[in-house]
Amino acid sequence: MFHNIFSNKNQKKDIKPKIKIIVDHREKNSLVPSELMKLGFDIDFQNLQVGDYLIKNTPIERKTIGDLKSSIINKRVFEQIRNLKANQGILLIEGIENEDIYQGIIHENALRGFFLSLAVEDCLPFIFTKNEKDTAKYLAVLEKKKESPSEASRASRIMPTREEQVQFILEGFPNVGPKKAKILMEKFKSLKNIINANEEDLKEILGIRTKEFLDLIG
Repeated sequence: MFHNIFSNKNQKKDIKPKIKIIVDHREKNSLVPSELMKLGFDIDFQNLQVGDYLIKNTPIERKTIGDLKSSIINKRVFEQIRNLKANQGILLIEGIENEDIYQGIIHENALRGFFLSLAVEDCLPFIFTKNEKDTAKYLAVLEKKKESPSEASRASRIMPTREEQVQFILEGFPNVGPKKAKILMEKFKSLKNIINANEEDLKEILGIRTKEFLDLIG
């Protein structure tokens, strides 16, 4: 018998290499890497300086709702936000399926103010996911997208003026009307400065309502 060198069985099949996603080593305890592997990706654990996942040179910081609230209170998240902005990153907030995002250690208006500050002052893209599986699917879609994530960042800037948005945020707090909101912005210039202001400086504008305001923001 002659060996048929033209047989399809003997032709080498082109095996498409798996796409590799870089993951911070601290994410080993998360289910997200295993969900990514189920979707056909290879995982490369590294020590990332910014974010928990690196896709197309875009860092993604993953935070569960509980972790986000804790990092707001200890102010760790603000340094992470600065690093994400400098590297055109994305903040991913996971867990809206399992718990009420507005319940817990931070008042709901303060948390809304944080999200609005991300969009208005920081212009940082952020997304919500239901669970680890949903997070993996978002990361997979990001890997497959042809356009740069920075384009989504630019789209988030198409909104009312910064002053109008900040005014709206401040007026969302009890007993802070349009007049006091405007004075607060004139004095402190940004929401972050207002949140970090000491009680005596705030008393000049909010008076007896200062303690209530401070309790709401953390």
